[in-house]
Amino acid sequence: MKIYTKTGDAGSTGLFGGPRVSKDDPRISAYGTIDELNAAIGVVRAYKQSENVDQMLAVIQHQLFSIGAELATPDPDKHGLKWQSEGHVQRMESWIDELEKELKPLQNFILPGGSLQASQLHIARTVCRRTEREIVSFNNSGRVSDASHIIIFLNRLSDLLFVMARYANKVLGVEDVIWESPRK
Repeated sequence: MKIYTKTGDAGSTGLFGGPRVSKDDPRISAYGTIDELNAAIGVVRAYKQSENVDQMLAVIQHQLFSIGAELATPDPDKHGLKWQSEGHVQRMESWIDELEKELKPLQNFILPGGSLQASQLHIARTVCRRTEREIVSFNNSGRVSDASHIIIFLNRLSDLLFVMARYANKVLGVEDVIWESPRK
């Protein structure tokens, strides 16, 4: 089977178990940003974070792929592709708590940066926030039954990526970049 089919050359794509739609359809934007987020996390993993952070990110990548499959399917229940969100948010909250035990309490706003690893995690975090906005927009369009479970997951994931960025700086001995108000 060839990777190129030429079926999308006119600006449309086929949904799993469904019709062809325009590539600017809100559903395509929704699962396209999930794919982009997954790729951004793949870049983070290439930097060889600590083993525990890498394992967390591997789990998240698999979850994101499942979320993308649900969003790419007009009737995920019919095709057995409804993502099962139970327990994932609680697991991420426990990971946040575990990593934060290693960090100084946050007393200032911080800028994205410090180490290259932390910077990549901040990029992944901002892609996650954009992904969340896309899913909220798609959810509000009325073209999906309910994506609130995905929105909650993404909201918590952005928190986790923020904490992971701070943790990466700590492990590497690099200070977080403190925001300094221009009014000072």
